[in-house]
Amino acid sequence: MRHENSVFHDLLKRIPWAAFERLVEEHQADKHVRRLSTKSQLVALLYGQLSGAVSLREIVGGLQSHSSGLYHLGAQPVSRSTLADANGLRPSAVFAELFAQMVSRAGRGLKRAVGEAVHLIDSSSLRLSGAGSDWARFSDQACGAKVHVVYDANAERPIYAAVTPANVNDITAAKVMPIEAGATYVFDLGYYDFGWWAKLNAAGCRIVTRLKSHTKLAV
Repeated sequence: MRHENSVFHDLLKRIPWAAFERLVEEHQADKHVRRLSTKSQLVALLYGQLSGAVSLREIVGGLQSHSSGLYHLGAQPVSRSTLADANGLRPSAVFAELFAQMVSRAGRGLKRAVGEAVHLIDSSSLRLSGAGSDWARFSDQACGAKVHVVYDANAERPIYAAVTPANVNDITAAKVMPIEAGATYVFDLGYYDFGWWAKLNAAGCRIVTRLKSHTKLAV
């Protein structure tokens, strides 16, 4: 029977696979890997996201139901335990840097005057448990992750994201975020740091935030 590409196959064409392979090599993500390549891991995670799967078991079951088409996606079947191990042990930097590259490419056609750019900075925490979550454990009772996001308010899309254990302070993560010179940054008191504000100011950025009651301010 003649093969017909799926919508998922067409979506995967938008991923810069050459750049992805360079990141896999740079971070040695496939070193000593026998069962599940990082590419197959990414395909599985994207399938889970796009299909609305809420568990690894649901992802694995969904992929198995489409097993005949995995070859044409350049992927392979996956077991729940192998996918869980991959999620817990593979370097997340591969996916974070791929995301950053794809966002920068998407933004090329959406450029506008930098003075009009408004970026919102915030974070969101999530409790974690089970296999593969040890990297996010910071006490005997607490285990969780935090995603730090810079959101382009005008384009209605994130332009940067990083995942850390939940006990990492917002300002600590913000200090390594890329700064767009001349843009306006909006954030709350979690980012109260004069040194970081000075860095934004030096880049010609505007700042919208709240001040603590004891802040000494001269206009």
